[in-house]
Amino acid sequence: MIIDENLLLENGAVYEDYPAKEIIFQMGDMPHFYFQIVRGTVELNNYHEDGKEFTLNILREGQSIGESLLFSEKNYPMNAVAKTDCTLLKLSKSNFFKLVSENRDFMFQIFRNLSDRLFYKYVMLFGNSASEPSTKIMSLMDYFKECAHQPEPYSYEVPLTRQQIANLTGLCVETVIRTVKKMEQEELVKINGRHIMY
Repeated sequence: MIIDENLLLENGAVYEDYPAKEIIFQMGDMPHFYFQIVRGTVELNNYHEDGKEFTLNILREGQSIGESLLFSEKNYPMNAVAKTDCTLLKLSKSNFFKLVSENRDFMFQIFRNLSDRLFYKYVMLFGNSASEPSTKIMSLMDYFKECAHQPEPYSYEVPLTRQQIANLTGLCVETVIRTVKKMEQEELVKINGRHIMY
């Protein structure tokens, strides 16, 4: 958990429920709240001119959403959409800043989280610059596996669908399906039903 739920509640946060597919905020909105996921999955995305979705990140329980933008006067450059039924903690920007200024430990938690997000962006930017689809997919799976602290081969169940992998890597879903099958033949992954073990 980024910030202790009780600390957020003590500082004015409220629980909000979002059904699957509901928009939490959209591109162009001004950031006014700190959001933290209590339950569920949230996708950050954009859409190209042709309507093709590009997934920037998939966030889960304990992660925060778009908090770095609270420190600027810029609008959201992406959408946040509930991928599953979600419960979020929502704290006003003013209360968030008050909490940051009065609590040094909290401030360092925020810095660490921002650092982790930048690390993810650098890893994904480099991985997505590769020409080989397998390199892009492995870069993504390496990042998720490292975050889960499961280093043993085939110990990590990739929590993404083939479509989500395609959206995160900029590949088409058919390429992901074909590449994952090839990776299985090369013993880089194991397929267990619909799940990828890495």
